[in-house]
Amino acid sequence: MDLKSLVREIPDYPKPGILFRDITTLLRDRDGLRYTIDFFTKKCNEAGFQADYVIGMESRGFIFGAPLAYKLGAGFIPVRKKGKLPAAVHSIEYQLEYGTDCLEMHQDALHPGSRVLIIDDLIATGGTAGATAKLVQKLECELVGFGFIIELRDLQGRKQLPDVPIISLIEY
Repeated sequence: MDLKSLVREIPDYPKPGILFRDITTLLRDRDGLRYTIDFFTKKCNEAGFQADYVIGMESRGFIFGAPLAYKLGAGFIPVRKKGKLPAAVHSIEYQLEYGTDCLEMHQDALHPGSRVLIIDDLIATGGTAGATAKLVQKLECELVGFGFIIELRDLQGRKQLPDVPIISLIEY
């Protein structure tokens, strides 16, 4: 299946000069969504990812991370924006192009030695995935790899990530 054909391109969003890759068109396509999850699972198995937990970042990482965790026989851990989780959290601040942001995960979500796979819909500059990886490593967990539906290669987000295997299903 040609997944690229299911991703809509929106020029000048969210600002002039940006070509936005919109996955909502992939999500609404029942065959495309099923294929994406099955193909993602196959690629993770081929890469030898043996994770106890799959982490998905807010919010599109939840869409792909939870069914992938199910298919891999792992638990799912949501990483959210500041103030969205109800129990005690671990936090990490990270740099954005213009300012900072913060990600949080429940303190009881992971235990040292847990094997973790980080999933998101897209990697651009690598800031969110890199910050999540730092949080995982700070908790003395083993980061087994990353998985992304889309990778924007020109933005070189891989340079912000630790040296572990990375899967991307679509590259631009």
